Amino acid sequence: MGLSRRSFLHRLGAAGGYGAAYSAMLAMGLMAAPARAAAPSLEPAVGRGRKVLVLGAGIAGLTAAYELERAGFSVTVLEARDRVGGRNWTLRNGSKVEMVGEATQTVSFSDGVYMNAGPARIPSHHDGVLGYCTKLGVPLEVEINSSRSAYIWDGDSNGGRPIQMRQGVNDTRGYISELLAKALNRGALDQELSPEDKAQLMPFLRRYGDLNGEMRFTGTLRSGFSALPGAADQYGAGRPPLPLKDLLANDQLAATLFEDQLYMQATMFQPVGGMDQIPAGFQRALRSPLILNAEVLQIRDLPAGVAVAWRDRTSGRREVAQADYVVVTLPLNILAKVDTNFAKPVKQAIASVPYDYSNKIGFEAPRFWEKQQIFGGISFVGGETSLVWYPSNDLHSARGMLLACYGSGPRAKGFAEKPLDEQVAIARAVVGRLHPGHEGELEKPVVVNWSKIPFNLGPWPAFGGRGGQEGHIDDPAYKLLNQAHGRVYFSGAHLSQMPGWQEGAVLSAWRSVGMIADRVGQSVAVEPGRRAAA
Repeated sequence: MGLSRRSFLHRLGAAGGYGAAYSAMLAMGLMAAPARAAAPSLEPAVGRGRKVLVLGAGIAGLTAAYELERAGFSVTVLEARDRVGGRNWTLRNGSKVEMVGEATQTVSFSDGVYMNAGPARIPSHHDGVLGYCTKLGVPLEVEINSSRSAYIWDGDSNGGRPIQMRQGVNDTRGYISELLAKALNRGALDQELSPEDKAQLMPFLRRYGDLNGEMRFTGTLRSGFSALPGAADQYGAGRPPLPLKDLLANDQLAATLFEDQLYMQATMFQPVGGMDQIPAGFQRALRSPLILNAEVLQIRDLPAGVAVAWRDRTSGRREVAQADYVVVTLPLNILAKVDTNFAKPVKQAIASVPYDYSNKIGFEAPRFWEKQQIFGGISFVGGETSLVWYPSNDLHSARGMLLACYGSGPRAKGFAEKPLDEQVAIARAVVGRLHPGHEGELEKPVVVNWSKIPFNLGPWPAFGGRGGQEGHIDDPAYKLLNQAHGRVYFSGAHLSQMPGWQEGAVLSAWRSVGMIADRVGQSVAVEPGRRAAA
């Protein structure tokens, strides 16, 4: 006997609680999804009389400090760098890039030119980060993540010529549509499709692939003009289609699907003036002490609180800070080097996580790419440099920052081992082959090898030996470190399912803040009117 929706939801709620019923109603389209994720809703005085130390002033640490402070906790933030933001780092004229084993680079970009050395885009579904931009007064602009005027290029196929993204996308779609139409006409899918399905699918394929009346792909204006339309009888002409074998031979063909990935879909955003406007907004909003150049040396989890020893990197002075709880947002590979009294399994978990590799190389240049109708977006080139990323800010201005390398993973490891001059030369040469004659216009190079950046030594963790900016992480070390251990709470993007995104840092911080608030709230409820030992 069938169940009505109302009966089903009633039984689901009885078995799984409000959360299960609410999720089911969202999935069934009976309720609208919330427009904006929300931080833990905490009573303003829940933390009164409690002290929390936050180690690290990256996005996770700043988020935790901001929310704890507003819940009445006394908060102190310790940050080893001379700036806030962690991986959120924007380079401008005068910025110093210090890397282990390398000479310090001093950025000499022109006024208004900047390079986001870390995160450089915010997906529209990252409601936590976007919500803070609104709350902190950080203005946003559209980040143009994809341009059909950019290229896919592997240096070998198509006679060594780059393929414009619009032609790669639409010619491939045309050929696939034609092949599927042929399969339908030959009855190859009769077991999967009814006659009615086939009758509906064929006209869709014709539109989808821009096929002719015989269901063949002979080219499409979607792929661009070979002759531009003009006045009077100056008719436009489409490009002849590329041979399918040339498309399939291009190692970068899969990049035509880049903008279909959920994390890369329009509309994406960036703060006006650089990604570091987000940590700057947090810094302005925080009333709590935020101590820079404070390198954590020791963490002690004690029965009645925590003690953290730290060193002032400018004066060498050493101090000990004490609190009821500590939120540790340090990267795990950095935390592994800190003297702690954590339980052995916790120490082993921290030490077991390797970190991935990632490199960025930026140049200042006149905006020659805009003369080729490339306004923002990415050209995919593969190899050690992976891509060329065009700026979305200050379009039609004289100069901009061209990111000529953003590569991660195993290839990035080998690339980072090369001398900096060689890295720059390789990146310059790739731009020259993609945009012939313009390599000489690339000036003021800056190299960021994240595996060499102090207090990071890598962009994101590689739990189980697997890197990546997002994924399904269920490694035992990950699970263990997402739990509270005594009075210690670990937090950061590295403890989220989005280790390469700022949203992961925000959500992890919210989780830690909520756990602390729940713990404090329970102690108050047990012994009302006095402070209980939580």
